[in-house]
Amino acid sequence: MAAGAWRSLYRDFCYKRAFSSPIASARHCSSTAETAPKIPHFSKKGRLLTGATIGLLIAGGAYVSTVDEATFCGWLFNATKLVNPFFALLDPEFAHTLAVSAASRGWVPREKRPDPSNLGLEVWGRKFSNPIGLAAGFDKNAVAVDGLLALGFGFVEVGSVTPVPQEGNPKPRIFRLRQEGAIINRCGFNSEGIVAVAKRLGAQHGKRKLDETSSSSSSTNDEVKQGGKAGPGILGVNLGKNKTSEDAAADYVQGVHTLSQYADYLVINVSSPNTPGLRMLQGRKQLKDLVKKVQAARDEMQWGEEGPPPLLVKIAPDLSKEDLEDIAAVTLALRLDGLIISNTTVSRPDPISKNPVAAEPGGLSGKPLFSVSTNLLKEMYILTRGKIPLIGCGGISSGEDAYKKIRAGATLVQLYTAFAYGGPALIPQIKAELAECLERDGFKSIIEAVGADCR
Repeated sequence: MAAGAWRSLYRDFCYKRAFSSPIASARHCSSTAETAPKIPHFSKKGRLLTGATIGLLIAGGAYVSTVDEATFCGWLFNATKLVNPFFALLDPEFAHTLAVSAASRGWVPREKRPDPSNLGLEVWGRKFSNPIGLAAGFDKNAVAVDGLLALGFGFVEVGSVTPVPQEGNPKPRIFRLRQEGAIINRCGFNSEGIVAVAKRLGAQHGKRKLDETSSSSSSTNDEVKQGGKAGPGILGVNLGKNKTSEDAAADYVQGVHTLSQYADYLVINVSSPNTPGLRMLQGRKQLKDLVKKVQAARDEMQWGEEGPPPLLVKIAPDLSKEDLEDIAAVTLALRLDGLIISNTTVSRPDPISKNPVAAEPGGLSGKPLFSVSTNLLKEMYILTRGKIPLIGCGGISSGEDAYKKIRAGATLVQLYTAFAYGGPALIPQIKAELAECLERDGFKSIIEAVGADCR
């Protein structure tokens, strides 16, 4: 019946085109004394090609209209794989800017399919639909939060954001090691500053509140709402210090005062290798003094029923056993809300060391970082006795990788480099693979699997 309707539509379309154009009218006008001009005819091959194209369009439209939303959504995500080779031809930083711009304009697929039920979890009183997040560094200035969350991430972390705008290090500063699935960057906290980011997040927050108010009448009171201040997903804000700043604590405190009202959690980034002297703040005394000041700044602000946003620290993978013990001690003593493990590494493990690009200074991310960061994660889970949530970051490119991080002690995980290479199609793939891993090993939820290799 549907096919008949499409054929009828096609007939009507062709009939109207034939008898409504000025040329067709001239052909059928018998009252004029002038000879009608000769009409150029398309070749038989041209007519066949045109007819075939129209037929394909109509048939395609008819078929798509019968496809369910989940299948169509899957097509859209898979279609993004066709764009990846184009991005690979571009300068790395320009490709990154283009990707962020596309997400900010909504030129990316939107995930309409529900996440597997065994991926949902609650951390810090916030409900995550899944534990897969986007690490800081991708959307440094919070221009594409809605578009990135719509891709299906459980949470997105923006930043690092510095108090005063700064350009970062000279370009070029991002280098691909495609065969190794890695990237070296030395961006150096290029940021538009906290004022610009606060205005942007404030506008987005106001729009979401308006949307929630207008749609509240259509939702029932017993619905479980996932997400936080960023609507459907959780928003983290990563804070950095300015390169020329002499008072690091003052920079982080300023970030807390300006941005914490828009964040579901805050991160003190003391581990970027591209800001001189920053990693010195990971020392026991320095870290303790810094965290105390930042916690005090957060707690002196007025908060509603939800309370203040959790405070986390992001640490480096290039730490000694003593360094890890010091950080764990500070974390437990000050009741820090969590740690992100880890940032990029300044080391060049094999086979990276054999690549000429490895000589470029900066932090290495991607697959070569996986083992180093996962071992560090496991050590920190043991040192903190599983008492605080850990976010595993570094080298994740599959659901199996994410699962290994969780078994090593991570409650949540983050991607960056694999997403830069694989694009949006990687997100549903990782979630599906992770759900299968849990089911395979008899875990009913993420929480059950956290730290399984440390027991």
